[in-house]
Amino acid sequence: MSEKLFKGFLFVLSLMSVFLLGFVILYIVKEALPLFKEISLKEFLLSSKWMPTGITGDKSFGIFNFIVASVTVSVLAMLIAVGFSLGCAIYLAFIAKERSRSILYACIDLLAGIPSVIYGFIGMSVIVRFFAKLRIGTGHCVLAASILLSIMLLPYMISSFTETLIKAKNKYLISAETLALSKWYTIVSLIIPISFKYLLSSMLLAIGRAMGETMAVMMLMGNANLFPKLFGKAESIASLIALEMGAAVGKSLHYHALYAAALVLMLSLILINMSIYFIKNADSKLAENKSSFSASKIILISLP
Repeated sequence: MSEKLFKGFLFVLSLMSVFLLGFVILYIVKEALPLFKEISLKEFLLSSKWMPTGITGDKSFGIFNFIVASVTVSVLAMLIAVGFSLGCAIYLAFIAKERSRSILYACIDLLAGIPSVIYGFIGMSVIVRFFAKLRIGTGHCVLAASILLSIMLLPYMISSFTETLIKAKNKYLISAETLALSKWYTIVSLIIPISFKYLLSSMLLAIGRAMGETMAVMMLMGNANLFPKLFGKAESIASLIALEMGAAVGKSLHYHALYAAALVLMLSLILINMSIYFIKNADSKLAENKSSFSASKIILISLP
């Protein structure tokens, strides 16, 4: 009886999670839709003119520059972080002893727990000043924000990469050693290629997380509605919403435009998560088709 009650309680909690997600999506859609009675979806997505007050002309709500800036800074941050993350993951999975691994995991968790505003202050004190000394404007630029964001992504990417490589190591390394293959050959030629889909999923997840980051990016990116250039200022969708929502009059066109921008950001994140699901699902089906192969046979097939 108690077991049934416990299962029922867990089911209710799961149902509440689904309900909350549905409520958030429906509410954002409801608040965004009135905008498209005034302007077309094409104009909203492809126009780069954002003029919510209309002081110097007609009101305009185009988020093209914000979309490109969000994607650019997120992808660039992931690309900067991926090499360092993979190197750390290889060390943690294959080289570090248990005691060293525990200490490093604790440091990585601590890095993940630092508030983004603290990262922002450090970024302004170090990265922005460095670019300013190079006479790159005021130092605020897309590259500065990407470098800081890549540091913020490191804990998540290192943890995810390490978990993936440890699983592959437990499955293939003993068989590889039995076949007298060196550890480094096994890592480079077998484990990393086999784990690539899971590593790719982690990279996509990192992009999604970076796209939702607000405070640190806002402090370093310059917050200007310009087409993003590496050493130029720009503004992400998350920064746009954070900066302007407090000033938007409730139920105004500006208010609905900010919710529409939030809807675009949310749909982008949903698309990224769906991509991760399909990548992992495809990999699971591939694993089922190869279930008759032992680890040793797979290693032999992988040999040149």
